[in-house]
Amino acid sequence: MMKSEHLNNLSPANLRLLIRQKDPRIKTTTGLANGYQQANVVVLPNQLADDFHAFCRSNPDFLSSQTCCRRFTFGSRPGSWSDMVCFYLGCSFGFEGRLKEAGVPVRNVEQGKNVSMYRTAVPCVPAGAFSCPLVVTMRPVPAALLDAAVKVTHLNPLAHGAPVHVGDPALLGIQDLSRPDYGDAVELQPGDVTVFWACGVTAIEAILSSKPPLAFSHSPGCMFLTDIPDSPTSTITPPTEAKPHPELTPLCFQVSQNPLLYSLVSQGTVAKIRQLEVMIGEDPGERGIRALFVQDELLRSCLALSHSSSVAITTGFPTHYMHSPPDETDGPPGAIAMATMLLSLGKQVTMVTDRRALEMNRAIIDESVRTGEILKAVIPLVTFEDGGPDAARHFLCHHGDPNKPRFDHLVAIERSGRAADGNYYNMRAVNIKHLVDPVDDLFIAAKHIPGIGTTGIGDGGNELGMGKVKEKVQSLMPKGGLIACEVPADHAVTAGVSNWGGYAVACGLYLLHTCPAHLRYLRKGLGLEPVTSTEQLQDWTTNLPSVEKEESFLSTLVQFGIRSGKTGHLAMEVDGLTFHPTHSDMITRLLEVTRGGRGAF
Repeated sequence: MMKSEHLNNLSPANLRLLIRQKDPRIKTTTGLANGYQQANVVVLPNQLADDFHAFCRSNPDFLSSQTCCRRFTFGSRPGSWSDMVCFYLGCSFGFEGRLKEAGVPVRNVEQGKNVSMYRTAVPCVPAGAFSCPLVVTMRPVPAALLDAAVKVTHLNPLAHGAPVHVGDPALLGIQDLSRPDYGDAVELQPGDVTVFWACGVTAIEAILSSKPPLAFSHSPGCMFLTDIPDSPTSTITPPTEAKPHPELTPLCFQVSQNPLLYSLVSQGTVAKIRQLEVMIGEDPGERGIRALFVQDELLRSCLALSHSSSVAITTGFPTHYMHSPPDETDGPPGAIAMATMLLSLGKQVTMVTDRRALEMNRAIIDESVRTGEILKAVIPLVTFEDGGPDAARHFLCHHGDPNKPRFDHLVAIERSGRAADGNYYNMRAVNIKHLVDPVDDLFIAAKHIPGIGTTGIGDGGNELGMGKVKEKVQSLMPKGGLIACEVPADHAVTAGVSNWGGYAVACGLYLLHTCPAHLRYLRKGLGLEPVTSTEQLQDWTTNLPSVEKEESFLSTLVQFGIRSGKTGHLAMEVDGLTFHPTHSDMITRLLEVTRGGRGAF
C-alpha cells in the first residue's frame, strides 16, 4: 500500500517508534525516512565475525562503506555461542529520496511495492566461511534520466553508490524479471531501462551458504532506519568521499543494443577521450574527413572493446593494384597498436587477413616479435573466404551456433569496404575487388548475432564500417556516390589517417582501465577497490603506441615492399605524409593527453 504523506514526513526516530508499535501502515521501509540512510542488519556468532567482516571488506560496494559492528552478549556467558556481533550494512533505500528530488521516478514506490531483488550468476569474492552470488536491486529508469540516476547514487556510497549494471538482466544471469528472489515484481513503463544496484541482501545469501549455528537478519525490504543523513557530506563519510570531484562523477553511455548494455565512465575520462577524438580528426591530407565526424564514436567503441573478451581485427587496403604487394602503410600499424593494448588487458586477439596476403602478414608479425620492440608474442592470423550462405556464421560462432560466438567484437581499420554495386574501390574509384576477400560478410552477419559488436575505422568513407555514415560520404566526399562503403559498423571512428584512429583506441582503452568509475562497473562492484599497481600501470604504459615503436614497425612494412597510400612511395610515410614530423607529432600529442589523464584527478 502507498505510504501516506504523514508517514513520509516523519523522522527516523518517530518511524522507529511506530514500527515497534507494529503500525499496520508500515509494510516495508521503501519511500520512508527520505533524507536518511537505511541499513541492513546481520547478527552473527562472535567466531564468525572476523570472516564476515573480511567478506564485507572484500566486497565493499554491495555491503557498502556503512559496514560497522557492535558486540553484545545474550545470557551470562561471554565467549560462548551466545556472544554475538551485529553488523549494519548500507541499503539502496537511502538514495530513493534523492532520486525523486532529481526527477527520477522510483517505480517501486509509485507502485506501492517493495523493491525487486534478484540473485545473480555473479560470484562475490569469498572470505573465510562466506561465499555466495551477488544479489542486486532493480529499479526501472527512463533512458533519458540514466545520467541523473547514476550521478545521484554515485554521491551516496553508503547506499551502494552508482549502479553495477545497466541493461539486459540476462547479462547478470537473471532470466525472468517477473520472478524476483526477494521483494516484489516492479513493472517497467515505456522507455524504461532496467538498472541494477548492489544489494545488502547479499549478506543473507552469504549467511545461508555458511550455515552458522545461529544468526539473525532483517527481512528484505524492512530496513533499520538510521539517523545518519543521506548527504555525501555526512560526518561518518570518509574525507575522500565528502566532496566528490566533478571530474570523477560517472556518466552513462550505451555500448550495445543487442544485448542492451550501458557502461559507466567518469566525466574526466570522457573529456580525455573526446580530446583524442578531436585530435585524430585533423586533416593534413585535406580529404574533408571532418564532414564524417560523429561525436563519441571513439568513446563508445573503446567502451565496447573494454567489455569484450575476444576481438578480431582486420585491415588491408590493396590500393596499389599495379604493385606487388598492393597494400598500403595505413592500417597495419593502427591494427597492431590496438592488438597490443587489448592483449595487455587480457583480451584474446585474432587478426583476419586476405589469403593473398597471409604469408606476408605472418612474416611481418614474426619479424615484429623477433625485434621485441612491437609485439611480445605472435598473434593468431586467419583468413575468411566465401564458403556459402552460412560461412560467416560458422566463422564467427562455435559450430555455427549464434548462442556461442567466438568473438564479441570485430574491428576493421583501413580495410577496403564493399560499395553498393558489390565492388571495392580505392579513392581514385579504381575497382580492386579481385584483391579483396569478403570479410565484409562477417560484419553483416554480426548484426544478427547477439553479443558481437563492430567498429570501423576509416579516413575516406570507402573503408569497411563506414556504411554507418554512408549518406555523408555519398554527398560530401569526392566520388562518394560510387566509392562509399555500404556495410556499416556499430561504431564508425573517422580520422585524418586511419592509423591515428587505431592509436586513439589504444589510448582510450588505457584511459578506461585507469578510470576507477569504469573499473568498478566492470567488476560489478565486487572485489577490493581498484587500486592499480605500479607494475600494472607500467605494463599498460609500455603497451601504448610510441614514436619509437611506430617508426620501427613502419620501417618493417617498407622492408616488405608496402607503400604509402597516396603517393605509392616506398618510403617512411603514410598517406603521402612523412613519419617525421606529421605522424610522430600526432603520436606524441596523443600520449600527452593519455599519460596526463590516468583517472586520478
